[in-house]
Amino acid sequence: MLDWKTRTGDSAPREETPGKRSAPGGLLVRGLGALLVIYLLVALVVGWYWSREPELFPVQQHAQAAAQSAQRQMVIGYTTVETLKQVASTLLDKPGGYLSNDKLPPGLWLDNMPSWEYGVLVQVRDLSRALRKDFARSQSQSTEDGDLAKAEPRFNFDNRSWALPASESEYREGIKSLDRYLARLSDPNQGNAQFYTRADNLNNWMGDVATRLGSLSQRLSASVGRVRLNADVNPAEVRPGEVPKVSEETVETPWLQIDNVFYEARGQAWALSHLLRAIEVDFADVLAKKNATISVRQIIRELEAAQEPLWSPMVLNGSGYGILANHSLVMANYISRANAAVIDLRNLLEQG
Repeated sequence: MLDWKTRTGDSAPREETPGKRSAPGGLLVRGLGALLVIYLLVALVVGWYWSREPELFPVQQHAQAAAQSAQRQMVIGYTTVETLKQVASTLLDKPGGYLSNDKLPPGLWLDNMPSWEYGVLVQVRDLSRALRKDFARSQSQSTEDGDLAKAEPRFNFDNRSWALPASESEYREGIKSLDRYLARLSDPNQGNAQFYTRADNLNNWMGDVATRLGSLSQRLSASVGRVRLNADVNPAEVRPGEVPKVSEETVETPWLQIDNVFYEARGQAWALSHLLRAIEVDFADVLAKKNATISVRQIIRELEAAQEPLWSPMVLNGSGYGILANHSLVMANYISRANAAVIDLRNLLEQG
């Protein structure tokens, strides 16, 4: 006698295939993978856009437009301070904003633009210090300007601080201090803000510029390795008729740091070219009397030549006479020539 299952044609229950049971999970994995790919592509495009260096801006025209917008008078020193403000503001307001302290991608993945930002920041710090201790004081015993005394430490704040406080907030406070000083400087009814265009003041700041450019030139040249001589020779060990022994060491920039040094140099050159164009306006009389106008323009020309677009997707590090280019050595050439022009300028400023 057949049982009920046999009579009705029913058979034992079939087991479901594993593929059918895991179908929803597979769709989820594929969906997450697609989202990840889309996110990486978007981050790549955004990172490329954020890594674009700002264009040069016309210094004198910008200062005049800013004075007209704020209804201020153009006085001696206005162009220099306004240009310093604009250079510092570019760090914060360029595409992507300030990236050096980013903790999330794509800013976290970028290193060329943070190096460029640091180069700009170095020149902002140097000029803000020169304003405080030289340009705004008639002599060494004069009282420093209160707003400039607040601006300098703001710009010297840690450039990688993410919060409590963030670097951006400190730098914006420094810009506000510069603006308060500029408002008093351009107001004829307030005589407590000064800007002295003297050759010695300018020469002191140019000394800092020469130091920065000289250091950059050495660091860029070290991309292919260079031999450094140890100059610490003990005079007691030197015998007449014998050449003293000098130790040597090879100095070479680590491979992963070559692009960082390159973009830091581009940042300093970008900022310094603007600041020197402003100095050329405010110190026009001093430079003309010292026959130094051509020297300033030569420095600017070399610095702006260092801003030519980099068509390679990466900073190449070929040997000096190899098949591949060495972008660091090309940059070192422009920086060295600018530094030589700075030295000539300082000699002219020191002459009576």
